[in-house]
Amino acid sequence: MNIVVAGGSGFIGNALIERLLRDGHTVTLLTRNPSRAVERAPGLRIEEWDARTVGPWSERLAEADAVINLTGELIAGKRWSALQKERILKSRTESTAAIVTAMGKAVKKPPLLINASAVGYYGSVPSGDVPESFPAGSGYLADICRMWEEEAFRATASGVRVITVRLGVVLASEGGALERMLFPFRLFVGGPIGNGRQWFPWIHREDVVGAILFLLNTPGMSGPVNLAAPEAVTMGDFCRKLGSVMGRPSWAPVPALVLRAALGEMAGMILTGQRVVPKKLTDAGFTFRYPTVTAALQQILHT
Repeated sequence: MNIVVAGGSGFIGNALIERLLRDGHTVTLLTRNPSRAVERAPGLRIEEWDARTVGPWSERLAEADAVINLTGELIAGKRWSALQKERILKSRTESTAAIVTAMGKAVKKPPLLINASAVGYYGSVPSGDVPESFPAGSGYLADICRMWEEEAFRATASGVRVITVRLGVVLASEGGALERMLFPFRLFVGGPIGNGRQWFPWIHREDVVGAILFLLNTPGMSGPVNLAAPEAVTMGDFCRKLGSVMGRPSWAPVPALVLRAALGEMAGMILTGQRVVPKKLTDAGFTFRYPTVTAALQQILHT
């Protein structure tokens, strides 16, 4: 396929582009820093964009079989000041709006848009399964995801099939949430965050990439798709299994009050969760390479 990827320089995008190129696809990366991207991979096409406005990059859409948009400011990169919250929102909605607008103007429109979203769409759900049909929640993250997806689904008016991938916590050997969680465990002071009873929807990065490839090749799929592993665990369960794989105890919880003092409003993202179910993927026949926390952590930490 001929695929345009926006936001391909990040934690997920790097792994996705590497796999797409290895599988023989033609990939065009939309980036704000083309000079840094030039030497990334042989055969990778580079187009500069500002992630806000339609520009010359939009000409690539006419030859694309699919567009994958992963653009967005890191959610947990900085403390949530009013300015940072605005950056987080605009980095998602403005980049998506630019792509959708460009699609609408294209003489030949890409047939598929896969746009990132997150399980934060559902808000805090203390109990019960959360499939894709579950309604939107409330709160800052839920509002971001809802507006983000609304921008993406505007492309359906141009005849584009749209999939929004609602990502859980993505695990890999470098970067992401797991890298931060490993440090206290290595010092033998690891443990759950808060009371440990909140749900912790997670997925191995290789399964994120595999799921996106699966969606590219499954014509009947559209709408929201949960990208979370089939094994649902609480924060306490996850930390106990992490400690077991590392050969470390999981005994030193981080109290909610301490976390709120350190992170402010952002703490709510960690102290709440959802028992996310990947119903659409499993119903369509997708096979997770790492369906359990133990298998995922063993691969990440011991290979």
